[in-house]
Amino acid sequence: MTVPQGRRSSTFTRLLRHGFTDPSAAERLLDSDELAPVKADPVLLEALGATADPDLALLGLVRLLEAQPAPTARRELLDTLIAAKPLRDRLLGVLGASAALADHLARHPGDWHVLVTYEPHDLHPGVEEFERQLAGASDPVSLRVAYRRCLLSIAARDVCGTTDVAETAAELADLATATLRAALAIARAAAPDDAVSCRLAVIAMGKCGGHELNYVSDVDVIFVGETANGADERKALQAATRLASHMMRICSETTVEGSIWPVDANLRPEGRNGPLVRTLSSHLAYYQRWAKTWEFQALLKARPVAGDSDLGEQYVATLAPLVWGAAERENFVADVQKMRRRVVANIPAGEVERELKLGPGGLRDVEFAVQLLQLVHGRTDTSLRSGTTLDALKALAAGGYVGRADTVQLDEAYRFLRSMEHRIQLYRLRRTHLVPEDEADLRRLGRSLGLRTDPVNGLMREWKRHTGVVRRLHEKLFYRPLLDAVAQLAPGEARLSPEAARERLVALGYADPATALRHLEALASGVTRKAAIQRTLLPVLLGWFADSADPDAGLLNFRNVSDALGKTPWYLRLLRDEGAAAENLARVLSAGRLAPDLLMRAPEAVALLGDGEGGGLEPRGRAQLEQEILAAVRRAGNAEQAVTVARGVRRRELFRTAAADIVGSYGSEDAPARSDQGELIDLVGGAVSDLTAATLAGTLRAVVRAGWGETLPTKFAVIGMGRFGGHELGYGSDADVLFVHQPREGVDEREAGQAANKVVAEMRRLLQLPSTDPPLLIDADLRPEGKSGPLVRTLASYEAYYRRWSLVWESHALLRAEPVAGDEDLGRRFIELIDPLRYPAQGLDGDAVREIRRLKARMESERLPRGADKTLHTKLGRGGLSDVEWTVQLLQLRHGWAEPGLRTTRTRAALAAARRAGLMSEEDAAILDEAWVLASRVRNAVMLVRGRAGDTFPSESRELAAVGRYLGYGPGHVGDMLDDYRRTTRRARAVVEELFYGS
Repeated sequence: MTVPQGRRSSTFTRLLRHGFTDPSAAERLLDSDELAPVKADPVLLEALGATADPDLALLGLVRLLEAQPAPTARRELLDTLIAAKPLRDRLLGVLGASAALADHLARHPGDWHVLVTYEPHDLHPGVEEFERQLAGASDPVSLRVAYRRCLLSIAARDVCGTTDVAETAAELADLATATLRAALAIARAAAPDDAVSCRLAVIAMGKCGGHELNYVSDVDVIFVGETANGADERKALQAATRLASHMMRICSETTVEGSIWPVDANLRPEGRNGPLVRTLSSHLAYYQRWAKTWEFQALLKARPVAGDSDLGEQYVATLAPLVWGAAERENFVADVQKMRRRVVANIPAGEVERELKLGPGGLRDVEFAVQLLQLVHGRTDTSLRSGTTLDALKALAAGGYVGRADTVQLDEAYRFLRSMEHRIQLYRLRRTHLVPEDEADLRRLGRSLGLRTDPVNGLMREWKRHTGVVRRLHEKLFYRPLLDAVAQLAPGEARLSPEAARERLVALGYADPATALRHLEALASGVTRKAAIQRTLLPVLLGWFADSADPDAGLLNFRNVSDALGKTPWYLRLLRDEGAAAENLARVLSAGRLAPDLLMRAPEAVALLGDGEGGGLEPRGRAQLEQEILAAVRRAGNAEQAVTVARGVRRRELFRTAAADIVGSYGSEDAPARSDQGELIDLVGGAVSDLTAATLAGTLRAVVRAGWGETLPTKFAVIGMGRFGGHELGYGSDADVLFVHQPREGVDEREAGQAANKVVAEMRRLLQLPSTDPPLLIDADLRPEGKSGPLVRTLASYEAYYRRWSLVWESHALLRAEPVAGDEDLGRRFIELIDPLRYPAQGLDGDAVREIRRLKARMESERLPRGADKTLHTKLGRGGLSDVEWTVQLLQLRHGWAEPGLRTTRTRAALAAARRAGLMSEEDAAILDEAWVLASRVRNAVMLVRGRAGDTFPSESRELAAVGRYLGYGPGHVGDMLDDYRRTTRRARAVVEELFYGS
């Protein structure tokens, strides 16, 4: 029959208005014979329009009607559908949300009857009710059918809003419990001999154990077995293992009715490598000796669910003291946080933004934060020992462990994200945590959550809002109540007790929690704007301090800086408004003594930390530094004032360099730690060397101006030697130099010499004057005749000495010579003078090579400090700086005349040139470079951490841990650091033995 266009248009429009996206297809389905009796009933269309996906619901309904075995059954379904609103809402709600359950109903068309009952006990069934519904299942196939029938009723209550997300998750966990019991019963019935010879308890873990299961999820379990009826223990465990394995297969294997869910036992001791079933004593022995922090965190949710209930309860009771004592383990908080970071790092890059569970701001962030707090405070407060996330969060708020406002926001966010997760999985009953990309899927998802006006955009807005809340709060959750413990709160607001605050600070790694609380009180108490900003900043800063080896020092240094700059208007604004500045400051203040000491001498240098995108930490070039220092010298009234300014610039720039080094080594939330350690060494070496050269240039100019005006009677140059000349200075290095002068035309040589010596003496005096700025020590011991020779010589004197008396060691030392300050022409002429000495034509003869080897062997035996561990001494130890540098320098002395690339003062550049020239293999060059960079980094780390130079690892545990943190080793991995150092330098020594001491 032809339908008039007007009617068609009217129906088409009505379908669009009721949320159908394909009205033409919907019209055809409504015109089908199955729906003919109710087609004109407005109740049906209204009910379909109320579902998440009206098109999907209508298609599912037609399929269900088609599957009915007889016309009378079809008529019964239609009559009940129109007459009974509860069934209508439940059935169409499920059909509009889940294609998978629509498939189930099409295969089992009588199962719609389970949705008709609307009794009080049906609204919130428990384990016993589900067990009754599964009782008829005697094999895996019938168990699957019965399981889906129960799942159908849970989904119906969920989509209709009869149960909230927490109640739905609890019902799913109860259904899983009943299913595990039914599966175990089937396994026991199939092997009665095994059943009577052992006791087997099934412990639920994860979301099932926590009574918060998803629609589709692995069910995590642990098995405990014991002997029964006098059976041999070994045979009893074998029987228990067979029962457990069969139970897992019953649930996991795919049949004509699909599978239920995988049963995952990998949380057991030793994971998949360990036995499937252990005795209780075996479990206890493992957790006492071998378990890692994350394993105790997992046990928070352990709950006996099937098998021998007495054994299951005994398991939980036996392990509880270990679980609630886990927070006392060394590096507990760091271990938990590292595990969370590892989870995020393992998400494929293309999925991070869609990850509902594991991504930043996702479900796992809330769960980790709550579990961390439970483990810290649950030892003394048993009210916190719930395996259910939302119940635990509520208990934490009631005890004052989490702020009430934060609790409300996190509860709301967690419920929304779990609801999204449930609806995504319900559609196909597939295990996924990814937010879909298809617009139709997003529309269905949004409508299922009640977002009807603009479901796609509304969903995305709500999702981003809630993940933003979680990202902002999940880490602060641990730290904010520490401030409330020392602040004035509104009446009735719960707060951490002093003991709970102490527990939390100890868990964070604070050695002196009482003092830490006093610092927090001084910083955050009061009603001033300054205190309010501090209360905003400190929760985040405390987390960054806790990520260091010495949180106490970080907090103390922050208080000192804040006291010094507290009345400066830009200070707190900088930290509040530029995220990088606050994190950089936290890293710098807790990494050791040197950088905070430099900062406290001029706290305004904190501004360098917030110049946007790290630009403020980029070391300045030598020309820029010299320009600033020389300009200051011109403005100064006398030499002492001028050098004071120069030393102040040096202190500021040392801080800039140290801060850049620390931030690059630690990484930040926005940028990972630098992976190329050599880059950091080159950065520090170049920056400190340029800064030292600029300071010497400014000091030289100040001394000359004060004594002689603009022109000295003699040309004067400073030649950098050693690590200074090689652009490889560390934070604690002296400046090795030579001084050379050349009398100006018409000036008496004696007068010129006196002037030059006066300049040197005055430069050394001014650079070592007592001051708040670090001194710059000038070491001229590499000059001809050493300490016995004159401090400064003319160019002609150097030439005469080198021609007549020069020794091999002096040629060796001159390899690092480079002009750094003073008269450029004189510096260039000095280099021309010494080039034939350090790069001798045709290389060194055999006697000279043997002399260098003899000097090196003598230095190794005589200069290493008594009692020092030669495997850990960075300078003179096995495979350390001396080994690598002497090896490279011997190649320079022997081949520099023929290989231009070897004519460099820089160790790494010479090493690369030797490799390119074929003087060593690529592998040997890489081994030497790695050892040299590592030893240099250790020396810098020791200076940063201790505030004084050292050539070996610190012996104090916190200092050693701080060195490890700087080098990229997490808490508890100091032993790995020392092992890696020894391994790296041992390999380097083997190369040195071959290249330096070989043929």
